[in-house]
Amino acid sequence: MNSSVHRVPEHVVLGVIGGSGLYEMPGLERVREVRVSTPFGDPSDALIEGWLGSQQLFFLPRHGRGHRFTPTEVPYQANIWALKSVGVTDIVSVSAVGSMREDIHPGDMVLVDQFIDRTVSRPRTFFDRGVVAHVGFSDPVSHRVHAALKRACEKVHVRHHNNGAYVCIEGPQFSTRAESHTFRTWPGVAVIGMTNLPEARLAREAEIPYATLALATDYDCWHEAHDAVTVEQVIATLHANIANAQKIIRAIAADPPHGPCPSQEALKFAVMTAPAVIPAEARQRLALFLDKYLPPKG
Repeated sequence: MNSSVHRVPEHVVLGVIGGSGLYEMPGLERVREVRVSTPFGDPSDALIEGWLGSQQLFFLPRHGRGHRFTPTEVPYQANIWALKSVGVTDIVSVSAVGSMREDIHPGDMVLVDQFIDRTVSRPRTFFDRGVVAHVGFSDPVSHRVHAALKRACEKVHVRHHNNGAYVCIEGPQFSTRAESHTFRTWPGVAVIGMTNLPEARLAREAEIPYATLALATDYDCWHEAHDAVTVEQVIATLHANIANAQKIIRAIAADPPHGPCPSQEALKFAVMTAPAVIPAEARQRLALFLDKYLPPKG
């Protein structure tokens, strides 16, 4: 008798948020644009649907094609709503970051497991204007997706680090030297960026497992042996990293996330508002998230 455990295949649809170059990869087939209207405005751009073998993926250029949105202007709510609406079950966020540790070299990948919020002007929730929800967020990164990213990095032999905290600043300016040195004194800090925490919060409310593939492009401005970060430096290293990021996406498509994740039921006990007093407009706006938990209308 074969004692090996056979995993029942799940229906996984991968969402990939990142630069527009990610979906321009060899082997991506049946590519088409999908335009989505949301109750929270337009997403950053059309979704790009494609298939790697039998795995369906949706790519979303975070800043829009041509990089039109600042980190503050990115329509985070619309982006996450759009991915949820097309059936995305797991999100991989591919993001350029600055390294805050000597051992994380420019060109390395970091699979962060925590976030620290230093933003001041970002949407933090879908639930307002008549509906209140408090989701758990102590562990903001999905182990399910994080584990799949780890397997993928190991498979393609990309230098990577398996944990660390991501400090999310408002931007669009990079940090001052004093800020950079201060962030480095905080326990667990590994990288610094400008976009991922709003995504992670909203993905949790949308019950979509979420994890970050952080691409270290520089040492921010703390490292005495390296020049302060410049846009030219970031872009040059990021372009070199895109090929590795594509290898990782192909590997995760071949071995996608599996197993239960608490974020898949994050709203189960989170909605505090009594169904009877939820305004009709709010119920319609949030139906994509709430219908499975609320009694039928009428």
